[in-house]
Amino acid sequence: MASSIGNEKSVNPVLRISQLDALELNKALEQLVWSQFTSCFHGFKPGVLAHFEPEVKAFLCLILWKFTIYSKNATVGQTILNIQYKNNLSQTDKYQPLSKHQKLWYLIFTVGGRWLEERCYDLFSNRQQQSFCKIKSYISFGSGLLKLCGLINFLIFLRKGTFATLTERILGIRSVFCKPQSVRQIGFEYMNRELLWHGFAEFLIYLLPLINVQKLKLKISSWCLPIVGLSNSENTLAAHCRECSLCGEWPTMPHTIGCPHVFCYYCIKSNFLFDMYFTCPKCGSEVHSLQPLKYKIEMTELRV
Repeated sequence: MASSIGNEKSVNPVLRISQLDALELNKALEQLVWSQFTSCFHGFKPGVLAHFEPEVKAFLCLILWKFTIYSKNATVGQTILNIQYKNNLSQTDKYQPLSKHQKLWYLIFTVGGRWLEERCYDLFSNRQQQSFCKIKSYISFGSGLLKLCGLINFLIFLRKGTFATLTERILGIRSVFCKPQSVRQIGFEYMNRELLWHGFAEFLIYLLPLINVQKLKLKISSWCLPIVGLSNSENTLAAHCRECSLCGEWPTMPHTIGCPHVFCYYCIKSNFLFDMYFTCPKCGSEVHSLQPLKYKIEMTELRV
């Protein structure tokens, strides 16, 4: 009964982008499974899986094949996108599931071919004998020929929209939708909100580089800390030379800009290079000239 119902399902062609998305999802799943598996061996000696990596990857792909292609006629990426494989060798237009031979050859071409390529590279990479070199050259030639055929198949796929991979074309399996696709309803309210947000973000990206944040911060700090009348006498300058007006630390190579405050040389120089209209954050005086502080500060004053 189940098979008769499955045979009555109509076939819906799949868009090219959906087939490519399914392939990318399959690759992402394989990488995720491999990363989760290798994380279990972080406590072991480094390189413990290096000698058996092709076999371990093949075993993991075998498990994925068992619970995807073999049991559901679809990969994980296809299942997410509501796609499955159809036996395209059948003469009927109705849906026909994959045969056991097609599933087995799919395993051999995908998992077995990848394992053979990786293992042969390890076997013949360090061999210097002439016979091994010939076998390695034959394998390299065959691998290059398969990649060329894959490229030609991909160009045909872009033209006709069927058989995204060379394996699908050789085995005669085609991607179809599991269920009829409903009409897509677009939420214009969501789209308008996204357009407004992207427009506002682009406006901020254009506006923010034009704002001198450092000068604005110093201006606000000067407003929050009102200045009492200061004199320009030598005593006042000597009294304020124990603290940099920018970093608040003991001034390194103390300099003045013509006001009763002292700055580290690197603090005032970097700010002045960044903003040629830089003003003192304490009193708002402009930078007339950078002059080293001529007053000597005894080290004993650090203990005060």
